[in-house]
Order: sequence, then structure tokens, then C-alpha cells
Amino acid sequence: MDSTPTLSAAPFGISAPNASEHARYVRQRLISAHLHDGATWRIAPTPFRLSDSDLAFIQALGHHLLSFTKALNRLYYQSARRAEPAWVADYLDQGKPSDLIAFARMNRFHDLLPSIIRPDLILTDDGFAISELDSVPGGMGLTGCMTDAYADLGYPVIGGRHGMAQGFERMIRALPMENTASLAIVVSEEAKDYRPEMTWLAARLRDAGLPTEGVAPDDVLFTEDGLQLAGLGRVSAVYRFFELFDLKNIPKIELLLYAAKKGRVALTPPVKPWLEEKMAFALIHHPALEPYWMKGLSEETLTLLRRVMPKTWVLDPRPVPPSAIIPGLRAHERAVSNWQELFTAGQKERRFIVKPSGFSELAWGARGVSVGHDMSQKDWTATLEKALGSFQTVPYLLQEFRKGRHVNYHYHDAGRDEIVRMPGRVRLSPYYFVARDVPTLGGILATVCPLDKKLIHGMTEAIMAPCMVDHTAAPVSPGCET
Repeated sequence: MDSTPTLSAAPFGISAPNASEHARYVRQRLISAHLHDGATWRIAPTPFRLSDSDLAFIQALGHHLLSFTKALNRLYYQSARRAEPAWVADYLDQGKPSDLIAFARMNRFHDLLPSIIRPDLILTDDGFAISELDSVPGGMGLTGCMTDAYADLGYPVIGGRHGMAQGFERMIRALPMENTASLAIVVSEEAKDYRPEMTWLAARLRDAGLPTEGVAPDDVLFTEDGLQLAGLGRVSAVYRFFELFDLKNIPKIELLLYAAKKGRVALTPPVKPWLEEKMAFALIHHPALEPYWMKGLSEETLTLLRRVMPKTWVLDPRPVPPSAIIPGLRAHERAVSNWQELFTAGQKERRFIVKPSGFSELAWGARGVSVGHDMSQKDWTATLEKALGSFQTVPYLLQEFRKGRHVNYHYHDAGRDEIVRMPGRVRLSPYYFVARDVPTLGGILATVCPLDKKLIHGMTEAIMAPCMVDHTAAPVSPGCET
């Protein structure tokens, strides 16, 4: 590995003479950790800069999102027993296997919540918008490795050099476990592209004194005493890095769930499909649930979340009574009472996203997302018809499109060995690790995509970097008051 370059003058500016050297150093660190092949995405010479007020907003957001997650969990249970509208639980259960629902509803799991919360924040002209909320997020090892590399170069990375690993460690040690903590990070075949970063994370946890292995499901051994791993012994905690739609493809999943049910292993995130549903955004905006949210959330939290969570609707094909409307949805300058009214909406009225709600292999990585105003009338109609027809098995959502604001960033062109300016749009992904009911910000991953890309996600043309605080910077998001 290259030796660490010395930080020269203008550490936060792109004009530093060793900017290319910094980018080469970061790239080499990632390649050595098997997290980059040299061209997987673009490398910046510096972290992405955030102002003090941006950071204050993001830090406070973790507490609001934890409150929302708790309230959503309570809403589901109250709906299931008909103390709140029954349609809420019916929607959240739609398309899920009955045995999964029965397992998830067991009383012993009632209060369990995801221990990692990661929103995807889109920077818009009106401030931040949350495009989705992920409770089984990737990118932890990647963000941790990049943060460590930029910290070597002297940059004040948010969360600190070891923020990601330390946050993960505290989260695991706070889980209810019977014996000395030891951890298996179980990565499915579906998520195999993330194994290198989980291997990196496991190594950092071992360095911190937490015995950890990143493994495939087949590597876990089951005995009468619980779960075992070769070289690690008994496993007291499992971090599942696989989605619930994929359970049928996970070897030994019945034994893993049995061990969790019997309390022989602490399993996180908990097996609760309603906490992995994007349709939660539709619920917080629904007028019929106004009394619940006003009682379950503080006024500050409810106001903030309704501002940053785009309006969302479940594409339910069942008829709406003639005198009723779909709350908050308009087309052709009038309220919408039938989804078919959207079929003929003009391009300017189609500023929506259509996407699967959660329990599907298409529900991550932007694979199932369609942008309404970026397609022809014919394709828009076909997309809506397909989404409505999928309701029984995979519910789809209609969501407001929040356009990302233009930002300027730079990356290192390895072929020309020079720094290149790139206008783009940015997504910020903060990682909150929850331990003893306190969310701690471990780090923030920025993904900047070129302006011609409608959706912001990891791609070869994107710049990906951790974030740092720059006390001299103006807020990237005007009006992002806490």
C-alpha cells in the first residue's frame, strides 16, 4: 500500500497540489480491501463538505427517525388488533407469507426495533428530502474504510476515523445476549456483492475486541446449545444482511429463526417486514391517521417528517366510492378519485416515482423505480397498469418526485491523472447506530451522480465519498433548521 501522503496547503480546497495523490491513496486503500476494482465508481480527492448547520440537522434527524420507527411499530400492532384502522396492518402485510407474519408477531419480539437506521437524503432546493428509509443498509464497511483513509489525510470526517465500526460495536453489545458477545454477520447469496465490506467491518470489530466473522448462511452450525462458527465457537448475536423477501433462498433459515425464537441468539434487524416497508411514507401523510401521529409523535417530529418525507400513495386497484377521493392526489387540476385518471396526465403532472413497496427483489438498488415525467405517455400508462396489477403479490407506491439540487464536486480521472469538476446531484446516507435507545451518527456517505441521471445511486459515473464538516462552509441545504 502507498504510504500516507502529507496534507498540503488548502486542505479543503480542490487546488491543493497533492489532490491527485490523495485520490490515488484512497483508491489504493479501497482496492487493498477488495472494495474497489479501480473503476467501480469515481474517487474524490476530499470528502464531501457539510456545514455546521447541515450536520446539526442530520444529527437531530436520527432522534426523529427513531421516534417514527417506534410509532410505526406500535401502529402496526394496534392496527392488527383493531385498536387503529385495520387497513394499516392489512396494507403492511400485503404480499407477505402468512408464516412470516405469524413469526414476526410473536410477543417476545414485540418491542424489538432495527438497530441501524439509514435514510437516503436528497438535497433539493427546498432542503433535504428522504427518498427512503433503510433498516438493512449496505455501505457500512465501504463508508468505514473510506472514512479511515481520508482521516489518514487529515480531513475532519464526520463520525471520526472509527465512527462506523465503533457505532456498530456499541449497537451489538447493547443487544440482549445471554453470554459473552460474539457476532456472525450473515450475508446471503443475493447480497454477495457486499461480502467484502462486511469482511472489512468484521476485521475492525475483532480489532476492537468483539469476536466477529462475516459468513454465508451455510457456514453457521446448529447444535443443541445454539449457533456455532468454526474458529469462533458459540455465536451470541447474528446481524442478518439479507432481505426478508429472500428468506426462502437462505440455507438453514428455519434453524436460525428457531434459535432467535428460543432466545439462543440475538438476531438483528428483527424479522419484522412492516419495518422494511416504503409504504410507511404513505401512512404518515394519511389524514385518517392524523390523530394517531399527533398522539404518538411530538409536534416537532411530525412537522419535520411530513416536510422531508415526500407524499406517497399505495397503488391499490380496488374501486374508490364515487363520492370519495384519493387524499392529497391531484391531476388535470382536480382531485383524483380513480387511478385511471392518472393514465392521461401530461408530462408536467407526472412528476412521480413508481416503485415496489419493499418485499421484492426489485425494491432495492433502484432496480424497480420508474420516473413518471421521464417516460412516454404509453410507457407511463403501462407502468401504472403493471403496478396496479401487482398489488396482491407486490404492492407498488406512487411518490412525489423531489428533484435534486445542483452541486459541484470533483473526482480524480485515473487515466489522465488529473482532477475533474463534475456538476451533479447528491444523496447523503447517514448511518445511525441505536444502542440503549440512543441513535449515534457513525458516518455519512455521499453519492453524487451526473446531472443526466434521474436517479441517484451507486454507479460507475458516480462520485462516492464520506462527509466531513467544514466550519467555513455555507449550508448546502438552505432552511435545514432543526
